[in-house]
Amino acid sequence: MTDVVIRALDSSDADLFDTLPDPLGAREGHRLTRHRPDWKRVALRDGKVVARGAWWGGPDDTEPLSLNWFDVAEGEEEAGAALLRSAPWQVELELNLPSGWRDAPALRTAAETRFTAARKAGYDLLVERFLYRWTPGHGLPERPGRLVFRAEPDDAVFFDALRRIHSVTLDAHALKAIEEGGLDRAAQEELDFFHWCPSPREWWQLAHSPQGDPVGIHIPAHNPSGPCIGFIGVLPDERGHGYAYDLLAECTHFLVEQGAEFVAAATDQGNFSMAANFAKAGFPVVKERLNFHPVR
Repeated sequence: MTDVVIRALDSSDADLFDTLPDPLGAREGHRLTRHRPDWKRVALRDGKVVARGAWWGGPDDTEPLSLNWFDVAEGEEEAGAALLRSAPWQVELELNLPSGWRDAPALRTAAETRFTAARKAGYDLLVERFLYRWTPGHGLPERPGRLVFRAEPDDAVFFDALRRIHSVTLDAHALKAIEEGGLDRAAQEELDFFHWCPSPREWWQLAHSPQGDPVGIHIPAHNPSGPCIGFIGVLPDERGHGYAYDLLAECTHFLVEQGAEFVAAATDQGNFSMAANFAKAGFPVVKERLNFHPVR
């Protein structure tokens, strides 16, 4: 077997990326994603593409934020690992898979080939997530009317709320941030993401009870691919009343009122209560995502 050649692509040879089969339907899943040609890399054996990766970031980012398209031909796990190890960016790897992929042998084999390559390259699984996409055909979720929503211009108020929300959390990314830098880091990472989104700062909202007690926050947002539920969080002292559904319903209505024709969202699969709220609000699972992070 000949050695693998790793190549970065540019606008002149970006079509080479498309020569590998796409059993997991990544191309359709990235229909609204803009990948830069120079952030694409391929592994070739005998001139044939056997692994590929497309790194992704916002239009103003100077470096990728994640690797969200990674494919490996069956039996070419070492080539896939070499592609990851040789990349100049060691960022989180997102693998988006069809819902129910474990029950389809061909899909499971294709997915596990990518998992093996990632692990050989020094990536560990962080979390499995559900990806949702609401469309008008599912109907707008009913607003319970129990909370009062208002904008708040002071980032410090949201920072404090995020610290409190993440003091008791199931979110894997927040837990990782807390382990690495404490609650301040977890809260700041969320704020940085909200500011990174190209949606107006004025959209961020606090939720209060009719008596004026703070209950939580919701962040209607647009990422570069379109409208999304940026964040839903209930303060620890207010949990147990189902308020996460109220926040989700309000966030969905808000985005539709701004002209959204669909709303994307995601939650960790282990967050059973939030997954139940998405189901109640009419958000179907359209894909599953596995997040791997580089550890060496």
